[in-house]
Amino acid sequence: MKNSSYLLIVLALGLVFVSYKWIGSTAASTNETVQKQTIGDILTRTSVRAYSDRKVEDEKIDTLLRAAMAAPTAGNKQPWRFVVINDKSILNEIGENFHTMTMAKGASVAVIMCGDTTATFNGDAKDYWVQDVSAASENLLLAAHAMHLGAVWCGIYPQMTRVRQFSEMLRLPENIVPMACICVGYPAGETTPKDKWKPEYIHYNTWE
Repeated sequence: MKNSSYLLIVLALGLVFVSYKWIGSTAASTNETVQKQTIGDILTRTSVRAYSDRKVEDEKIDTLLRAAMAAPTAGNKQPWRFVVINDKSILNEIGENFHTMTMAKGASVAVIMCGDTTATFNGDAKDYWVQDVSAASENLLLAAHAMHLGAVWCGIYPQMTRVRQFSEMLRLPENIVPMACICVGYPAGETTPKDKWKPEYIHYNTWE
């Protein structure tokens, strides 16, 4: 009887050990897969300017905005503000009035990436909001690519004529500065990312 009990204990411990090793191996494999997918999304992201008629689902738009707000931010100020445009008349107005944003007419949605100048630092650091909103913009682009959407970043700030036009069109308060217009939709066709890797752009420790 004692031998049987002992054997059962040994078998149980063996199962625990095997399960632990299997779980550890599976977790490591999953982490490696996630890492490869993340790097792959970064390296294959590209600007998409032609979209199909398929509407981008609301839950995917929410995911894009969540990803944008997960960006790094100086002093955790989070000065980013977003104007989501899914009104076709406004998308058409953008596409017709700005020659670099004609793709807005075919987009399912556009997100105007804005900065709140009252939610940032004073003095020399007052323009850190630009870096924060830029980081949020890149996060949004990567999230779009990861969800098989196409997106393109169209600059607004610091071209003050564009800033004024967008501010008037969207009735933005004075403290909200439109920095970029990101058009989003399902791609109309295949896109090929550019290889931008240039080792000659890299310097270690000092320039020379």
